Amino acid sequence: MLAYIARRLLLMIPTIFGIMLISFIVVQFAPGGPVERIIAQLQGFDSGGSARLGGGQDVGAASSSQTVGGGESGGKYRGSQGLDPKFIKDLEVQFGFDKPVYERFWIMIRNYATFDFGQSYFGHASVMQLIREKLPVSISLGLWMTLLSYAISIPLGISKAVRDGSRLDVWTSAVITVGYALPSFLFAVLLIILFAGGSFYDLFPLRGLTSDNWADLSWPHKIMDYLWHITLPVTAMTIGSFATATFLTKNSFLEEIRKQYVQTARMKGLSERRVLYGHVFRNAMMIVVAGFPGAFVSAFFTGSLLIESIFSLDGLGLLSYDSILNRDYPVVFATLYIFALLGLFVNLISDLTYAWIDPRIDFETREV
Repeated sequence: MLAYIARRLLLMIPTIFGIMLISFIVVQFAPGGPVERIIAQLQGFDSGGSARLGGGQDVGAASSSQTVGGGESGGKYRGSQGLDPKFIKDLEVQFGFDKPVYERFWIMIRNYATFDFGQSYFGHASVMQLIREKLPVSISLGLWMTLLSYAISIPLGISKAVRDGSRLDVWTSAVITVGYALPSFLFAVLLIILFAGGSFYDLFPLRGLTSDNWADLSWPHKIMDYLWHITLPVTAMTIGSFATATFLTKNSFLEEIRKQYVQTARMKGLSERRVLYGHVFRNAMMIVVAGFPGAFVSAFFTGSLLIESIFSLDGLGLLSYDSILNRDYPVVFATLYIFALLGLFVNLISDLTYAWIDPRIDFETREV
């Protein structure tokens, strides 16, 4: 097992390198960039996105040591007529675009190997500080959504398997399918209309994870205030998110229930509950439980952008989106690097979870 883990860890190095290289090359051909964005600002229009990166916009926000690749080429920028060429050159030096492409990529990889992500181009903060500021929101949404999703899908999937073909199975399948088909932001809008001061009730807040006076509250009131704020966004994300796990649980149980050892246990006189939870449960839940890390990371990184926008929650989803619009390449590449690295580790954890749940699985003889 240790040899397999070591091989997987070593394989992460060229994988991460390839991901960053391809992304870096794609950015070189992308139109626009931080220099063009500043030129657009100086000339009275802005082609970038909104500025929510943790500080006001500042042409001098990036230091000359910040070298993360962009799409500029040779200092020839459309719309730069009338600006001092020396000023354009100074901007290129400031953002590191005076260096060759291969040198910029090498500096980025060398710094990222030590988790040195540098400074944001357009925010008065380091990239790591920005990520730390946004993490609580994304962790809250991803963790609660995953826990609630599994808390609903596992017992529901077991009930559907035991009552396969019954009315309960049919109408719950229809409801789950509809919930899965409709996007979460529609549920978010519906919840706002119903419960957040829309056309009916005004029971829940619409902004942030906590109230303005959260620091002055006692610990029980802090917990209640936090839960009060996350109720609607987590509900909007959870509705429809448990469809896959529910059907996976049902199908796993159905497959195990039809196996010979279950029939043998029943013939020995064991109760149906003993057969179901004493014999079937562990084998059927292996694939469901092993998928928990991946489900959490998926919800953590990809499932919350629109929800964060609708409920004014400043998390990693909005940070990544705004950094792309603003051409803030240090933030773009740093979040990509972290997401890819965590994704690889989660895949490894999922495989190890399989082995922990079912000792019959042997990775020692498995090719990576």
